[in-house]
Amino acid sequence: MLFVSTSGALGRYVDLPVPVTIATRGILAFFILFVYCRYKGIPLHINASDRLMVILGGVLMCLHWLTYFYALQMSNVAIGMLSLFTYPVITAFLEPLILKTRFQRIHLLLGLLVLCGIYFLAPDFNIGNSTTAAIGMGVLSALFYALRNIILKSKSASYHGSTLMVYQTGIIGLLLFPALFFVAPPTLLSQWEGIVALAVLTTAIGHTLFLMTFKHFSITTISIISSIQPVYGIVIGAVFLSEIPALTTIIGGVFILGSVVIESVRASR
Repeated sequence: MLFVSTSGALGRYVDLPVPVTIATRGILAFFILFVYCRYKGIPLHINASDRLMVILGGVLMCLHWLTYFYALQMSNVAIGMLSLFTYPVITAFLEPLILKTRFQRIHLLLGLLVLCGIYFLAPDFNIGNSTTAAIGMGVLSALFYALRNIILKSKSASYHGSTLMVYQTGIIGLLLFPALFFVAPPTLLSQWEGIVALAVLTTAIGHTLFLMTFKHFSITTISIISSIQPVYGIVIGAVFLSEIPALTTIIGGVFILGSVVIESVRASR
């Protein structure tokens, strides 16, 4: 979670169009993970019956990254990350529908807490307001992320986390490769530090480790464990970008992360 949480500050730091940032992030991470798998002897074969779901997971991951980075650019690290972290509760509602697990009524209460959190995050509900639009993007990103995690949960027992991330990043790089033709090479090279950090720290290391936890926990529990991510991200943003969250943002974050803590305690019992 510490590695993954660098995405907020790096998403704000890299000064490139979002599709270009995500394309370069995906392509670099793909080559890094591909070389790593070859070096460690990790198999890259995906069974024919699983390929459609892996491809769909890659498309959803691409949409998740795009909408998340737009949310970051339209607001700040705190708003972007907290609105994204509605995804544990979205997961709790979607997992019973998709994986046919038992729905638990306490998730209705947690959903209400998340809605209260969003109310405090948004200065008003005018779609013309950039912060409100950013929250909408963040929640949409959360939906894509929840769907992607649920889809890959069923495949995580059969494949190494690095294998799945090779395909995820490869699909993202392939889908967004045309965006690279709309930016001059010197402009791209001027942002190399942030892009490499995104590819290595956030993606190759962070997301691979995250996928590997799928073998040990339910998707909802994984979402709960990852609730520390916005806290890390906001602290990193405050230290490196001097972005201090407003009081209303902190209150909204308490509601959103409070729902995750309640579920964490309940699940541990």
